[in-house]
Amino acid sequence: MVAKRTKNTISYIGSRLDYTSSVLYGTTQKNISELQKAQNLLARVVTCSPRSSQSSSYNLLQHLHWLPIKHRINFKIANVTFRTLQSSQPVYLRSILHTHHSTRSVRLSNTNLLCTPFVRTSFGSRSFSVAATKIWNSLPPALRMCTSHDTFHQLKTHYFQQAFQPT
Repeated sequence: MVAKRTKNTISYIGSRLDYTSSVLYGTTQKNISELQKAQNLLARVVTCSPRSSQSSSYNLLQHLHWLPIKHRINFKIANVTFRTLQSSQPVYLRSILHTHHSTRSVRLSNTNLLCTPFVRTSFGSRSFSVAATKIWNSLPPALRMCTSHDTFHQLKTHYFQQAFQPT
């Protein structure tokens, strides 16, 4: 019973944290910190770990395989971008993502990069077309070249290693 409750709780919490992740791209560090505090507290609730315990929130997130908020936002946007590029659906998103085509024969011509749209305002720089392009182009070439969702699952591993790599 406890395992089922915990699994349902994790699913519920994850869906709430992800609900507006694309809107959070480019938000202030203060907002990210507040959301991170909430995620850390939720990790303690899920694992029944009291705040006074020796377990750090960092270790709890790692144990639960939860990405910290900053990486979670990037992961969700990259995932939506991949699905949109592979299926061309939804059409309204596919219409704003443009593959970079080089007129020269260079090494970068087949790396599946996206064209970054020009924007004039900081608000515009937080739009999905800009965020998706920046995040997508920052992925390793092996991930950008994936054609199967099964192999693209390496994306979470990529962000997990970035978030929890030993310093």
